[in-house]
Amino acid sequence: MVNPSFYVNNRERFAAALPDCTAALLFSGEEKHMSLDSDYRFFPDRNFYYLTGLERPGFVLVIEKQDGNISSKLYAPAHDSMKERWHGKRMDFADIAEIAGLSIEDVLDLEKYEEKEYELIRNTDINIFLDSTSVMNKPKELKKQIEKDGRKASDLSEITTPLRMIKSQHEIDSIKEAAKITEEAIEEMKKLIKPGVSEYELYLKLEYEMAKRSSMAFAFETIVSCGKNAFYLHHSDPERDGDGIAKEGSIIQIDCGARMNGCCADISRVFFVGKPEGENDKRVLLLGLIQELRKAAFGFIAPGKTFAGLNSQMYDITGKWLAGQGLIPDNFTNEDVKCYYWHNTSHYLGMDVHDVGPRDKEFEAGNCLAVEPGVYIPEWDIGFRIEDDCLVTENGCQLLSSGCDSPEGIIVG
Repeated sequence: MVNPSFYVNNRERFAAALPDCTAALLFSGEEKHMSLDSDYRFFPDRNFYYLTGLERPGFVLVIEKQDGNISSKLYAPAHDSMKERWHGKRMDFADIAEIAGLSIEDVLDLEKYEEKEYELIRNTDINIFLDSTSVMNKPKELKKQIEKDGRKASDLSEITTPLRMIKSQHEIDSIKEAAKITEEAIEEMKKLIKPGVSEYELYLKLEYEMAKRSSMAFAFETIVSCGKNAFYLHHSDPERDGDGIAKEGSIIQIDCGARMNGCCADISRVFFVGKPEGENDKRVLLLGLIQELRKAAFGFIAPGKTFAGLNSQMYDITGKWLAGQGLIPDNFTNEDVKCYYWHNTSHYLGMDVHDVGPRDKEFEAGNCLAVEPGVYIPEWDIGFRIEDDCLVTENGCQLLSSGCDSPEGIIVG
């Protein structure tokens, strides 16, 4: 179990940033129907999880600040034998308090929440904070209700986003562990690669190996793409035949991530099926460019740098290479390069795989990034990316995953 001090510290920093005479309401969320008699696997709101560590539906966290005094109350469903018979057992309040780092007196029956909500909304001296980034319905409904009464709800994500952007040691260690699990799963999957293997087989092996290592809720939909399917960047529906079968001389693009203690890894690897036919094998040529881009990217990332600056450097290196291959003119523009460099080089990483944070903000020590330079050349029928995770440090950046991009690890067979 994660040390509850992590969540206590997060709540304390959040509450310290709240103005006086406020109440912040955070909801774990509700289960979503998949069909008439079945729900999707529940996944809690990220800001709620960041402040509590709880992963069950129907919970509400209320943080109040009055005259400098702060109180945190957690409302949760109480035991109900009939509902538990059909929907699974509910957590004891003592267990809830232990995970979140609350006293048992601060965990209350969910049935008492509506009265508390009514009290807060009717008190015009209290400023209500809701989460504008939540995908849950309840914050949106409450916002409409408050605005209908001529008031304005404040946005608590303006507080949680800066907090979440700077990672604690616990989060850094969790991302490293998630990356380790991911790479171990990829290594096990790699043993199956040969001409004739399907995306479907590799996909199942990846997810099995991540789940086996205690990662049941993955960071995002696993991607396994053979050959031309790599041109579909989010090819998350693995095929059993046709284009989904690995062939001698093709490539296999992998993009997947485990999740540990709520934190995500995001790792991409490419594998060459069969030995290259000399240095002029187009797979080898493109790998050389991707290796150069990765080295430059990790050398560029540091406090004060930006995503835009990183992309600009990647476009310059890629443009010169593409021009050298006769694919674009020597006097190329960024638009010429973007015909082959399709996606951004990097994004924030944390409790979401594309984590919170403005893309125009300068990097700070404590940011975690996924870095994925990729080039896709339809004329060659080849395109791929290699992605690793890193921490921005005071003097540059530090890899949180292995950074493996050598031919020895990429060429299979």
